[in-house]
Amino acid sequence: MGKDECKTMLDALNKVTACYRHLVVALGSTSDSQNLREELKKTRKKAQELAVANRTKLTALLKDKTISKEDRAEYERLWVLFSSSMELLEVDMKRSLEIGQEFPLKVPTRHLIQTGMTGSTTTVAARAMSVQNMKYEADANIDTADLKELQAEITQVGQMMEEMEMKVQVAPWAVEAKQEAGAELKSSLSVGNSSVGVISICEEEPKEHGVEGEGGVMRIFAGIIFMAILLIAGLLGYLVINL
Repeated sequence: MGKDECKTMLDALNKVTACYRHLVVALGSTSDSQNLREELKKTRKKAQELAVANRTKLTALLKDKTISKEDRAEYERLWVLFSSSMELLEVDMKRSLEIGQEFPLKVPTRHLIQTGMTGSTTTVAARAMSVQNMKYEADANIDTADLKELQAEITQVGQMMEEMEMKVQVAPWAVEAKQEAGAELKSSLSVGNSSVGVISICEEEPKEHGVEGEGGVMRIFAGIIFMAILLIAGLLGYLVINL
């Protein structure tokens, strides 16, 4: 139950951090708005709540001396995934702060960038936080007031990552992956056109030799026809000149 619970919590964190990154991309573009800034704030808060829950759960399990060697290896793998997710969240939070400072909404100093993005991001944010409708309750100056809070939260995330490294000694380079690199691309269970395309190409590789052989014969045949046409053209030219 411990492993399943940790995986569920980590999946939720990854989902929310991915949503946050998706929202950050719209900052400073023509899709930027007060609603987007609040969606970013709520998504960021949700990610931090999940991060604290993941840290507490994994820290307690990794400090448990009674767990088996196999379970510890799995928890260490989840810990590395969790640390990577936290690093990505911190990077995106810093990016959000920088772009928010460059493109304030209340007192615009720069024109929004025409990136081609249109429409609302509410659906993505609501889905990540498992709610049907996003309710907006922020003040009109959320784009400036929230920046100070964001800056403080970036510091908190950095401190939390440092505390994680101090409390649990897990060397990322010592954790073994459960799958080989690129295994998801070779798996028949992979979903999407890209994986299907890779599999179909690999399966059709032996047939390419036959195709290349046929192509070579066609090129030779075309060369012979071209030379025959040149000879006929030369002969006709000679006859025309002599006549």
